[in-house]
Amino acid sequence: MDISIHRPQELNDELRKAWHKAMDESPLYANPFLAPEFAAGVGRHRPSARVAVLRQKNEPVGFLPYERGTLGVGRAIGLGLSDSQALVHRPGVTWNTRQLLRACGLAVFEFDHLAAGQRPFAPFVTGTFASPVVDLKAGDGTYAEWLRATYPGLAKTTLKKERRLARDHGELRFVYDERDPVMLRQLMDWKSAQYRRTGRMDRFAKPWIVALVEDLFEVREEHFTGVMSVLYAGDRPVAVHFGPTSRTVFAAWFTTYDPELHYYSPGLMMHLRMAESAGRQGVQVMDFGRGDKTYKDWLKTRELRVAEGFATRPHPVAAALQTWRRPVRGLRNTVNAHPRLREPADRLLKAAGSLRTGRGAH
Repeated sequence: MDISIHRPQELNDELRKAWHKAMDESPLYANPFLAPEFAAGVGRHRPSARVAVLRQKNEPVGFLPYERGTLGVGRAIGLGLSDSQALVHRPGVTWNTRQLLRACGLAVFEFDHLAAGQRPFAPFVTGTFASPVVDLKAGDGTYAEWLRATYPGLAKTTLKKERRLARDHGELRFVYDERDPVMLRQLMDWKSAQYRRTGRMDRFAKPWIVALVEDLFEVREEHFTGVMSVLYAGDRPVAVHFGPTSRTVFAAWFTTYDPELHYYSPGLMMHLRMAESAGRQGVQVMDFGRGDKTYKDWLKTRELRVAEGFATRPHPVAAALQTWRRPVRGLRNTVNAHPRLREPADRLLKAAGSLRTGRGAH
């Protein structure tokens, strides 16, 4: 196996076409987070981003996007943002992980949403997790008819809340692919406030993430299109989502809503309307990504499995990193896996968020 290293935004047309071909040949790699357009977007804002191109008989057959940190510590590209990670490859291709890491200049390669089918990375997996998805069907009738047929248990309550929202604030209007950049800024403002309110790290406090999202919003390609959806009540935006879609997979990414209207469950309304509209566009799957959320349990039709772990080669840095990182990950996963632990932890984070924002302070 011949391996060469490139900056993702500098891949030529031949390599991008070969990458797209590998995506097309396996449904495992149809997720837009695995597209070269996502890697190139990250690369424009993260100088450490690279792509390892694997060749057999001088033909490109595999692509591993990653970020290289100091001392050879590597991670999947967009780790913490990407909901799908993989070495995207043609069917039947395999690789030697230690040879791959050596070619990349890495002692360790960290991942947390590794797609299925990555057998050479299997010995390095430390845990697997559910990633809920919805199998989409294009409806022939109205949204209400689709909702009653697809989610009969949710339809009555949801439609009642939608009627009440329309009565209180204006007729509902949903735009699947909204191109107004003002709404993108609204999403970031609401999401930042939500992060702070719930005690989470504010991703939009990081300038490079803001720039990345603005960049991806402009991408309109077959294997990766930045889609922003907005639900309006009258002229008032109620909920906003931004995420990428490929020809067949819609990735639910950043969803937020007007906190003053939380009683109406606008986030659930948004996901239902996106699912119906994406199905009409020919998309086959909506991928919610790893994580436990009530709405995911309500809407999912099945689950994928994604893995986390550290691929390593013999190196002092690899040993040191795993000694430090594994206990931290183990504690986090234990809390997330047990509602009796997760719910008090959420309450503690929300209380801390309230103190930071001045809510509830004396």
